[in-house]
Amino acid sequence: MSNLPIFDVAGSAMNAQSVRLSTIASNLANANSVAGNPDEVFRARQPVFSATAIEGNPALAGVRVDEVRQSEAAPLRRYEPGHPLADAQGYVYAPDIDPVAQMVDLISASRSYQANVEVFNAAKELAVATLNMGR
Repeated sequence: MSNLPIFDVAGSAMNAQSVRLSTIASNLANANSVAGNPDEVFRARQPVFSATAIEGNPALAGVRVDEVRQSEAAPLRRYEPGHPLADAQGYVYAPDIDPVAQMVDLISASRSYQANVEVFNAAKELAVATLNMGR
């Protein structure tokens, strides 16, 4: 832990948003994947966050990733009899992932990460300015 808790808060938030960005990227990369069996379909993932107390300062809270959950949404069933992965009835199964919603979430996560970088940099500048006051 650092001497300034704001670095812990911003750092935990940046870490959480980094996990969020990674899961969204994975979801988008697999949005168009298909399988011949509904049990083999990629399932979208979503991180679950919770607040966590900052050691030494109960007034501040950071964020931590508790887990990354897999979606329980049923796969989409598409009739494509010519597809090499089609089952005996001619169906392929795709993940129920909305790329537009994922992109909106990606933009939100990216902006949150950027905001936390700004908090981190502002705290650093204040710490440096405080140290220079003693000179």
